[in-house]
Amino acid sequence: MLGIFRGRRKFLAASLVLLFIPTLTWLYLSIGNFQVKPLRLSSLEAQSPPPLGYTNARLALELRIRAVEEENRALRQELSHPLRNSSASYTNITSKGNQSRTHLEKGTSNNDGQKNVAVGNNSNCLQHQLVDKCETIHVAIVCAGYNASRDVVTLVKSVLFHRRNALHFHFITDSIAKQILSYLFHSWMVPAVRVNFYDADELKSEVSWIPNKHYSGIYGLMKLVLTKTLPMNLHRVIVLDTDITFATDIAELWAVFHKFKGQQVLGLVENQSDWYLGNLWKNHRPWPALGRGFNTGVILLLLDRLRKVRWEQMWRLTAERELMSMLSTSLADQLPCYWNVQLSDHTRSEKCYKDVSDLKVIHWNSPKKLRVKNKHVEFFRNLYLTFLEYDGNLLRRELFGCPSEADPNSENLQKTLSELDEDDPCYEFRRERFTVHRTHLYFLHYEYESSSDQSDVTLVAQLSMDRLQMLEAICKHWEGPISLALYLSDAEAQQFLRYAQGSEVLMGRGNVGYHVVYKEGQFYPVNLLRNVAMQQVNTNYMFLSDIDFLPMYGLYEYLRKSVVLLDMANNKKALVVPAFETLRYRLSFPKSKAELLSQLDMGTLFTFRYHVWTKGHAPTNFAKWRTATTPYKVLWEADFEPYVMVKKDSPEYDRRFVGFGWNKVAHIMELDAQEYEFVVLPNAYMIHMPHAPSFDITKFRSNKQYRVCLKTLKEEFQQNMSRRFGFAALKYMTAENNS
Repeated sequence: MLGIFRGRRKFLAASLVLLFIPTLTWLYLSIGNFQVKPLRLSSLEAQSPPPLGYTNARLALELRIRAVEEENRALRQELSHPLRNSSASYTNITSKGNQSRTHLEKGTSNNDGQKNVAVGNNSNCLQHQLVDKCETIHVAIVCAGYNASRDVVTLVKSVLFHRRNALHFHFITDSIAKQILSYLFHSWMVPAVRVNFYDADELKSEVSWIPNKHYSGIYGLMKLVLTKTLPMNLHRVIVLDTDITFATDIAELWAVFHKFKGQQVLGLVENQSDWYLGNLWKNHRPWPALGRGFNTGVILLLLDRLRKVRWEQMWRLTAERELMSMLSTSLADQLPCYWNVQLSDHTRSEKCYKDVSDLKVIHWNSPKKLRVKNKHVEFFRNLYLTFLEYDGNLLRRELFGCPSEADPNSENLQKTLSELDEDDPCYEFRRERFTVHRTHLYFLHYEYESSSDQSDVTLVAQLSMDRLQMLEAICKHWEGPISLALYLSDAEAQQFLRYAQGSEVLMGRGNVGYHVVYKEGQFYPVNLLRNVAMQQVNTNYMFLSDIDFLPMYGLYEYLRKSVVLLDMANNKKALVVPAFETLRYRLSFPKSKAELLSQLDMGTLFTFRYHVWTKGHAPTNFAKWRTATTPYKVLWEADFEPYVMVKKDSPEYDRRFVGFGWNKVAHIMELDAQEYEFVVLPNAYMIHMPHAPSFDITKFRSNKQYRVCLKTLKEEFQQNMSRRFGFAALKYMTAENNS
C-alpha cells in the first residue's frame, strides 16, 4: 500500500505533510472529520541512546519534526476559525505553485465531525446524478500472487453488484496475477467492463529501494508510481486495495471528484486505528504521524494534476531524505470514514457511522482479515461472505441506454448461438458446447520447477464437489505435478478452499494446480474441464486420468523412465496404463504387480468395467499383460477408451460431449486418426475406487431423449472425422454405439 506515514523508515506523503509542508503540496480529502493535532515526540524522546554515527541524523530529524510542530500550531489556529457547516468533511491535497498547505474543508470540531459523518451517510450529500450514466469509471488495483488474485474477485463482485456505469479496471500485476485475472475476465464476459494490465515487475526498481515490513510487501508501494504507470490520457482514477468490499454504487465515490476545487489532486481519509498514537503497548514506536495518519485503501487521484506538479520527483525526494534517519516502513497507508471503514484491531471505525446499514465501503486491512475484533464484525463478515459466495454469472447483466464498445468474442458467441435451432430436441446439448464458463486458474498457491531431463509428467483430472475426498489419496499416490479442473459454484469454491486449507496433505503440496470452472447450465462439461486442466500443464508430458482412479505407488517415476525408454520425444505414442477396479471401499492397495494379480485372482479386483462394458478396455489385452515384461503395441478398436500418457501438445477433447457417454472414446479416436501408436506398459496399473453414481449417468440411464441426443452427437462426430481424415477415417463410421 501507499506508504504515506507507515512504521519505521516510514516514508512518503506522511513526510510530505509532516516534514516538508513548506515545500511540497498536499491537501487531504477526508470523509470523516480531520483535526490537526500536535506531533507526539514521546516515542522518539524516550528511546535509549542511539548507536555511534546515528546521533547527528537523529538530531536533524528531531529538529525537522519540531519545526513542523510549530507550523502545526499555526495550522490549528487557522483551523479553529468557524467554517461553513456540511454533512460531511473532506480533506483534499491542494497544490499551488511551490506552496503547500493542509486545509480542512467543511469541517467542525472532532465530536461534531463524527456526528456529521453519521448524518452524512443517510443524506445523499454526494449526489449520484453528478455522474453521467454513460460515464466510464476507472479503477486501479495493485494485485500480485495467487492469494491476492483470489481475494480481489470478491471486491470486483461487490463493485459489479451495485454499479450502474461502465467500468474500466486497471490492474498492476505480476505475471501470476495477470495470467489468472486475464483468463477470468475473458471467460466472465461482463458487459461494459474493460480490463488493462500493467507489468508490476517493471515497476519494482522504482520502489524496491524503500525498506518495507508490511504484509503486502513491495507491491503495496506501487501506488506511488501510478501517475507514471497509467495511460497519460487517463485523468482520474479510484485506487482500491484488494481487501475492500463495496456496499454501495462506486459511482457515489466517483462523484466525490466533483468536490475537488482549484489544484486539489488527491483524496484520502484519516486512519481509524490508534497505531500512530504510539500507546498500544510499551515501547511502541510508530512513525510520528499527523494525528492518526491516513489510510490509502481507497484513494481518489487526479492524475493529470499530479503529473503537472511533478509528483514523481516529490515523493522520491522526500523518501530518500527520510531514509537517512528512519528505519523501515512497518505499515502502509490507506483511506476514508464510511467510505473506508477499516476493520483492524485497535480501530475506532464504529465512530464513522451511525448505523451499519449506512456503510459504503468495508476495508479488511488487518492481516487477521475476517478474524478481526470489532463489535459489528458479524454484520461486516456476512456482507463480505455474501459477495464471496455470490454467483458471478448473475453479474453478466447489460447496461441499457448507453453505447458500449463491441466485444468481438461476445458478438461471435451470440452469432453462433443464434444459428442453433431452439426447436431441436438436442438444442441444450448443442448449446453447451459453446457455453463460456467463468474460470479461475490457480485458485490456490502453485509452485513448480521443471526437471532438467525434460521427462516430467503431470497428472490431469477433473472433478466436482462430490469427489473432493479423492484429492488427498491421489496426492499420496502421485508425487509429481497435478493439474485439476474443479466444477464448482461460487459457494462450493469457498467450501473447497476451506477444505484444502485444513488439509495438511494438500497444503504440503505446492505442485498441484487447482483451476475452478464455475457452474453454468444443466450438464457436467467433462471435456471442457479436461481441456482446462490440460492447458495448464507445465511439463512436456501428461497422464490423462480421472479423479476416481488411484495410480499405483511409483507410477510417476515409472512414466518418467518410460518417456526415455520409449523415446517419446521423437515418436507419437500414447502409453496405456491398464485400469482395474474394486467394489470395496476399503482396499489394501497392491504395492506391486504380483500383489495386484493375486487380488485379481481372489476376486478383490477386476479389470475395469468388465461386467458393464467390456469393449472400453478390452483392446488393452489383460491376458497378455499378466505375463508381459516389456511394452507391447495394441490396435484401436471401436469404443476403446484407455487412460494414456501423451505429449502436452496432443489433441484436446471434443466439447460436444457433455455429461456421460463417449467423452473419452471420441478423444482416443482422435489420437488414432492422428496416427498415435498405443503402447501398453507392462508394470503400470491404476485402480478405480467405488463411489455413488454421478448425476449424469443417472440421467443417461433414465432419460431416453438424453440417449437419443448422445447417439446423434456420436454420428455427427464420426461424419466430422470422415471429412477431416478422408479414407483413413472410414473405420470410424462403423464404430458401434456406446451403451
